[in-house]
Amino acid sequence: MPYIYSLAGMAYHRDYTLMRGLIMDYGQDENVKNIADEYLFGTALLINPVYKYHATNRGVYLPKGNGWYNLYDGKYTAGGQTITADAPYDRIPVYVKEGSIIPFGPEIQYTGEKPADPVTLYVYMGKDAEFTLYEDEGTNYNYEKGAFSTIQLTYNEAKKTLTIGDRKGSFANMISSRKFNVIWVNKDKAVPLQFELNDVQQVKYEGEKVILKF
Repeated sequence: MPYIYSLAGMAYHRDYTLMRGLIMDYGQDENVKNIADEYLFGTALLINPVYKYHATNRGVYLPKGNGWYNLYDGKYTAGGQTITADAPYDRIPVYVKEGSIIPFGPEIQYTGEKPADPVTLYVYMGKDAEFTLYEDEGTNYNYEKGAFSTIQLTYNEAKKTLTIGDRKGSFANMISSRKFNVIWVNKDKAVPLQFELNDVQQVKYEGEKVILKF
């Protein structure tokens, strides 16, 4: 939910596009110009629908310019090639761009079910990355009046550091003191997407900048 909600906040406040044709981010890659059955959800997730009857796999083109991590098992594959991806009946192929930060919250069905604490930050290493975590009251239109907050997340590949920036803005019943769990994913350390993981780096956040080292 934090990833999806932040993209929605960007769509309202910054005229962002949630669903993005590959040409929008990979215009220098000639191979993406005629691909009509893949798209980006935000800049981090490559979504590959399965639409053929009885199909349990499909070809997926991974745009060049960076590598890609399988969302479900964390394995890394170089970009600029077409692969055959598993597509069992319970999921479609989804890949994460190298150099991405994806926030995950507690498993919920709607925004007000329970507080978004802790938030787990999956850092997909290999290139610099940034993401703006957006939050508001979640149940009304007060965000149109400025009742929202943002936290800038920045990963530096050379220094292997993640910076959780100062919180900007506020809203009613905002979580002022919270925890972030950080999970590092790289070529040598495949980490599957899971809501419960033991190998995490946890930090307490009070609204002021925190820097973590891999």
